[in-house]
Amino acid sequence: MTDIYLGLGSNLGDRHTVLLSAIELLIAQVGPLVAASSFIETEPWGFESEHRFMNAVVHMRTELSPHELLTATQAIERQLGRTSKSQGGRYADRPIDIDILLYGDEKIDEPDLVVPHPLMHERDFVMRPLKEVLRCKKDHTI
Repeated sequence: MTDIYLGLGSNLGDRHTVLLSAIELLIAQVGPLVAASSFIETEPWGFESEHRFMNAVVHMRTELSPHELLTATQAIERQLGRTSKSQGGRYADRPIDIDILLYGDEKIDEPDLVVPHPLMHERDFVMRPLKEVLRCKKDHTI
């Protein structure tokens, strides 16, 4: 089993319920949940929108390979109503976004998958909940 960290975001619909549904589907399709951060509300990043985001980070364990994990997260996004991915760095409103932040200690640099996530350090909406989850791991409290 590999420890993974995923970033979750939603800015359309019932954001809280969408994030909870995403976590349930991830548990069913990816592996056990180790810890989940609090949900935080944030402004859109990289584009303008009147819709604020709800974000979280989950720490899970998986037996899936990195590309199997990517396929699973993209299928969950589609299941929860996401119809398209960002194209050419152009972001838009979306019911759910699931980013692979960390996959064990692996470094992956392929056209369809880069891990660690290349922009996570620039995004407070990722780093705040990631730090919360990492504190849980360090403190052994969930």
